[in-house]
Amino acid sequence: MNKFELEIVTPLGVTNHHSVNYMRCPGLDGSFGVMANHQEGMFALDIGEVKISFDKSKQYLATGGGFAEIINGKVKLLVESIEASSDINMDRAKKSLERAQERKQNNIQGIDMVRVESAILRAINRLKISKR
Repeated sequence: MNKFELEIVTPLGVTNHHSVNYMRCPGLDGSFGVMANHQEGMFALDIGEVKISFDKSKQYLATGGGFAEIINGKVKLLVESIEASSDINMDRAKKSLERAQERKQNNIQGIDMVRVESAILRAINRLKISKR
């Protein structure tokens, strides 16, 4: 089976995955899959789950959005944050969700409701993926 190389770039560093069979990403218009020899392009990512399939294993990652770049048979994810399901601290994610929901409920003047909604979505996403 054809494989491709995946590079994940965050402000904290770069992670490389070799021999990826398949990857599913959360696009702004819905999820999309990537296999070897995928059409080149740049795709906007939404908050959601990235699934990476290797020969005998799968990895699930929570992302807060970013971009996927596919060039010369290589895939690069450019994201502000990404977290493996096994690395997600459920207590921290629950507290983040509670804080964001409290801010939304209190509707404090001057608070950016778009950021509050985004924080809620990210926390829910992290909690969902932590169970993978």
